[in-house]
Amino acid sequence: MPVSEEAFAPAAPATVPQEAQQTDFQLVRVKSTWCRIKKGEPLSNCEDKITLSEAKIGECISEGGISWTIEAPIYFCYKVVETYNVLDPSNTTLLWGHITDPLQLELATSSKRKLRRFIVIDEVVDELYGSKVREYFEENNVQHKILALPTTEETKSMDLVLNILQEVQNFSIDRRTEPIIAIGGGVCLDIVGLAASLYRRRTPYIRVPTTLLSYVDASVGAKNGVNFLQCKNKLGGYTPPVASFLDRSFIQSIPRRHISNGLGEILKMALMKHKGLFDLLKSHGKYLLDTKFQSYSGSTDHGDAALQTTRIAIETMLEELAPNLWEDDLDRLVDFGHLISPELEMRVLPSLMHGEAVNIDMAFMTYVAHVRELITAEEKEQIIQCMRGLELPVWHGGCSWSLIKKALMERLKHSGGQPRMPLPTGLGVAGNSFDPYSAQEVIVKK
Repeated sequence: MPVSEEAFAPAAPATVPQEAQQTDFQLVRVKSTWCRIKKGEPLSNCEDKITLSEAKIGECISEGGISWTIEAPIYFCYKVVETYNVLDPSNTTLLWGHITDPLQLELATSSKRKLRRFIVIDEVVDELYGSKVREYFEENNVQHKILALPTTEETKSMDLVLNILQEVQNFSIDRRTEPIIAIGGGVCLDIVGLAASLYRRRTPYIRVPTTLLSYVDASVGAKNGVNFLQCKNKLGGYTPPVASFLDRSFIQSIPRRHISNGLGEILKMALMKHKGLFDLLKSHGKYLLDTKFQSYSGSTDHGDAALQTTRIAIETMLEELAPNLWEDDLDRLVDFGHLISPELEMRVLPSLMHGEAVNIDMAFMTYVAHVRELITAEEKEQIIQCMRGLELPVWHGGCSWSLIKKALMERLKHSGGQPRMPLPTGLGVAGNSFDPYSAQEVIVKK
């Protein structure tokens, strides 16, 4: 067999891989055009106004080609505003309270353009306050559309979101200047938040919570969502409202069980990080239930327990949420009570409310903390007695070991394979230290 000359040709010298070249650029806008300049280079001395962005572009050139890395910080500013008689026509909070810039506020209030607002209200809240809502917007000469919907855990779905979006489209809002307003409990606020985040990719919205639970929890964060495939909040995102307006007068119209339900989320923050709040709940829990979180000047024994309790609950919640709005860090104290409860709540609907399911979870984890010797027997009893004093359930027949195992596996799956879960290490202090096998120990001992 003949041998080709190529077989005896000298081998080509091996190519030495070249190091990738990395260049970082900052972005500047001159007039109306953005352009990149190398990091560290001086900005142009031209007389035009120059805007420097916090965004950066990294460029890497290698033998394989070129790649770009984009760092673009996303900025959100939203207000959580304590107000009173928000539906009084003379109170303009609902019209202008979301505007933070004084110049924008001046322009908005002096504009000759007719105000327009699209409002989604829970149908039960509509029965109680619908006439006041309509009177408010009519008195302020606001063109408005009010959509009353059944917002419950059973109806918390994409179908309801699409229903809202169809009505928003029909009303034809200005996505920059006409925020959608949600008036209702946590489910209503979640659904409307998701709808607003989807419409034109992000339309501003305002939250007006009408239950204690939504007052201290759903209204102050960025999350929104709906249930999907029998899983709680399986679809959703992180788009905060432009403002939440908190008016405790709504709470006086909800049943006692709903007050207790909201106290479950307040107790969560007390156990995780505020002994003073825990003491308030122990001392004034029954009073808060009896008075439905209303303030009475003649009560010398209790002071303004309602105001103190809600303010501490919200402040501690904001401390935990603000640095981690998109939940990039999965070690979150606010997840206490949310390991078993999502699975339990959906499994036994409608027999347990959200705060009740959370409390059952917290009661179970209190026993886990005791088994792991993180809290003393006395501290465990104080916690359980406080729960009972707030008229919260500490167990439910649906909370089986198979459900707990499933919930543990779900948590593990969505936590990067690490069992992240906060546990109390005392009264008002906690740590992220959770071993799933400790839960099994509790089941065996019980």
